Amino acid sequence: MKLNMGLVFVAMVILGNELQGCHCKIVQFIFGDSLSDVGNNRYLSRSLAQASLPWYGIDFGNGLPNGRFSNGRTVADIIGDKMGLPRPPAFLDPSLTEDVILDNGVNYASGGGGILNETGTYFIQRFSLYKQIELFQGTQVLIRNKIGKKAAEEFFQGARYVIALGSNDFINNYLMPVYRDSWTYNDKTFVEYLMTTLGDQIKILHSLGARQLMVFGLGPMGCIPLQRVLSTSGNCQEKTNNLAKSFNKAVSKLVDDLVAQLPNSSYRFGDAYDVVDDVISNPSKYGFQNSDSPCCSFGRIRPALTCLPASSLCKDRSKYVFWDEYHPTDSANELIANELIKKFGFLRGDQTNAPSPAPALAPSPED
Repeated sequence: MKLNMGLVFVAMVILGNELQGCHCKIVQFIFGDSLSDVGNNRYLSRSLAQASLPWYGIDFGNGLPNGRFSNGRTVADIIGDKMGLPRPPAFLDPSLTEDVILDNGVNYASGGGGILNETGTYFIQRFSLYKQIELFQGTQVLIRNKIGKKAAEEFFQGARYVIALGSNDFINNYLMPVYRDSWTYNDKTFVEYLMTTLGDQIKILHSLGARQLMVFGLGPMGCIPLQRVLSTSGNCQEKTNNLAKSFNKAVSKLVDDLVAQLPNSSYRFGDAYDVVDDVISNPSKYGFQNSDSPCCSFGRIRPALTCLPASSLCKDRSKYVFWDEYHPTDSANELIANELIKKFGFLRGDQTNAPSPAPALAPSPED
């Protein structure tokens, strides 16, 4: 759970409405962490990584918690809406059926999840990337049984794939001395460990039909409120930011190498570091007033780690970059999504009936 601006993306280049042969929609399959989670963790009853209490979701739909770790939409929601795409439901959503999958795809993202299986163990329950891929394999069985092997192959090869993880592997693993990885590796060898693991995971997805995939990098995770409050100065932690930059550089090379190795692969790396860093460094330039503390906080008790019903909210949520100690607000997510759409030249698909954008900010509890 943290600012992995990777999530920043999850929707992306969509080229059409149907796949030749099976006449299926082009959908997305999303693999990620809390920045992309749309409700999986709310069905993991023992998970400590939860967004199931007020005031999460206060500016989304009916204003009730919906599993998103924000007051409103994720970056993925926003990009998908602007591209005219349906929002992929959470894998654990009880209403998920084969028909829903064929129309909307699936989101496997899980708060606290990481590239490594050992990441985030103190959250008790969460889906690591390996687990998310395993769940995707189960999804493939369902679809093959529904539409047949050949049509299913066309469906999955025509789908878009998003991988947006990595922050937890640092913040909720390597940078915490309670984890073995923190003393087993140094900065360089830990990033290498992540790349070896991620490379194997992407190769598995390729064997399962993933031909068009975007892997997203990390934002300046040393600048999230949690990292600032744990520092002695209250400033961004440069060591953490440097790890994010090293990760991004390594992932970019990994993606290029895999494209050269894997047949018919169209893989891209999405780097949002500079965009997010500029928003945090120059908030007023983008219409924000605060980029260093959470809108939802428990008075002077920090870090509160999560937003609670007893927490107090900032007066104007549209002026805050961060919602809680880890995650951006709806307004920040919208700005990031718009910047990324411009940066990568995403084009709107011709699919219809995409979800409407979130409503205007709801009144604060004290208003």
